[in-house]
Amino acid sequence: MSEPADLQPESLLRQAKAGDGAALSRLLELYRAWLVILARVQIGRRLQEKVDASDVAQDACLGALRDFGQFRGGTEAEFRAWLRQILASLLANLVRHYQGTRQRDVRLERRLVIELEQSSQALDRGLVAPQSSPSQLAARREQSVLLAEALGRLPAEWRELLILRHLEGLSFPEVAGRLGRSVDSLKKQWPRALAHLRRLLGEESR
Repeated sequence: MSEPADLQPESLLRQAKAGDGAALSRLLELYRAWLVILARVQIGRRLQEKVDASDVAQDACLGALRDFGQFRGGTEAEFRAWLRQILASLLANLVRHYQGTRQRDVRLERRLVIELEQSSQALDRGLVAPQSSPSQLAARREQSVLLAEALGRLPAEWRELLILRHLEGLSFPEVAGRLGRSVDSLKKQWPRALAHLRRLLGEESR
């Protein structure tokens, strides 16, 4: 079942640009899980779990609410790119804080934007086969956003396994070291986690 027309991203974006604050809040809620997953990957790579991905995603949403008047795009894809830019700036500030540096690093922000886009694209590839036709997906959010929602509903250990193995590109031995589990147990959990993710994505896509 597709979303009502007035709850689809493009419709909410038009309402938000017309000054509807409630529509903007609903629009941002659609991307919260996606922002959490993107932040989680970068925190694992650069910040050694020193901050919480949910808190960073919340700060990104608050920043988007505050600065929405500066958004000049008109499409859902442009809105997602803008959210990635906000998230990249927040992450760059966190990296600078924990490294003890004061000067803004524009090159780091640019690199983070690229890496966040790559993580979003990686969500589209390899984890699951498409569950909806292109027309159905076009009526809602892109596949990476739906996958992020489904990942957020997985048991924590399965979610970490899929993120570390697929999005961070770690080997099974490396994942085992991070999670404190045996390689054999993770290899057995991998197909179960994927199967459960497929079921959840099917529910999201209906």
